[in-house]
Amino acid sequence: MAAEPDIRAELRRLRARVPQLTGALAAGVDGLVLAHDTPGVEAESVAALTSTALGVAVRMADATGQGDFRELLVRGVYGYVATYAAGKSAVLTVLAQDRVNVGRLHLEARRAGVRIGELVDAGPPAPTGTAAPPRSRNTRRQTTGRPGRPPGDPGPHSQHRQNPQITDNEEIQPWPTPKPR
Repeated sequence: MAAEPDIRAELRRLRARVPQLTGALAAGVDGLVLAHDTPGVEAESVAALTSTALGVAVRMADATGQGDFRELLVRGVYGYVATYAAGKSAVLTVLAQDRVNVGRLHLEARRAGVRIGELVDAGPPAPTGTAAPPRSRNTRRQTTGRPGRPPGDPGPHSQHRQNPQITDNEEIQPWPTPKPR
């Protein structure tokens, strides 16, 4: 992976900004490690557990109508494990001592998650001349649905509607996130 050194550098910067962190790793949503700075912890096991916890968190947010996954915080007797969304296909998991300032942890880890997401989502540069054309209204991506639902069914709590503001010549913009009730 071309972005691995950059991701690892971001993890080290995060650990420097929050000294009570005992480890940090970036993983794909599939549970594979992208980069890690986790001395004394088996990164592959933590990444696999992160993927499992992410699945539960995503389903919980969906079932309760809370929207897309943003973060997950687990507090144990000896500290915290926090997982943050990092772009479309990755997550950032951090391990922290019990004396960490949780507000500072959230602030810094959210920022790092955004930067890691940008690195992961950017991927390798496309070969010259083969870039995909911008999507128009007529080339909307097929959704895959969730387990137990037919493809294209966003679920009972979805607030997605047809967007009347898009004309045939405009690019599709992401749906706005619904405001909390």
